[in-house]
Formats: sequence, C-alpha cells, structure tokens
Amino acid sequence: MKIKRMLAWVARASQFAEEVYNAPYRAAIARAKREEDDLFMLLVFSEMMGVPNPASYYTLELQPLLLERFHDWHKRMGMEHSPLDHFRCC
Repeated sequence: MKIKRMLAWVARASQFAEEVYNAPYRAAIARAKREEDDLFMLLVFSEMMGVPNPASYYTLELQPLLLERFHDWHKRMGMEHSPLDHFRCC
C-alpha cells in the first residue's frame, strides 16, 4: 500500500516538474505551430490565388478539410476579405 502511494506521488511530482520545465516554451511552440500551419494553408490554397504550385494535385484534396480554418488564416495574413473570387467567407 505504501509503495503504491509512493509511486503515485513520484508520478505526480514528475508531471509537475515537466509542466514547470515546459511552461516558458509554450508560447514559442504555439507560435511556431501557427506559422507552420499558415505556410501549409498558403501551399494548399496558392493555386486558387494564382501562385503556381507544383504540388497542386496533392493539395487539392485537402482544401475541403481546411475551409473551416480559411477565414482565420486570411485575417492573420492581413487580408481583410477572402482572396478567392469564388469563395466568400466574410
């Protein structure tokens, strides 16, 4: 019984130490992930915006999955309205 309590305490202490160690880096990791996602969105929708995309055949099937996040993306990129003529999200 004491061993189980001791193991549980060690597990909690380890989890707490991991959280304390990772806390300062959460913002930087979130920012890097957001920038990577923005670049991926640009790659997927670039052909629709007139930018040549050598991987358009492979990214075309991803467009329906990313349309839900498209509005937030074009706002973050500084475009007030949708850059796509045939797709209005605002």
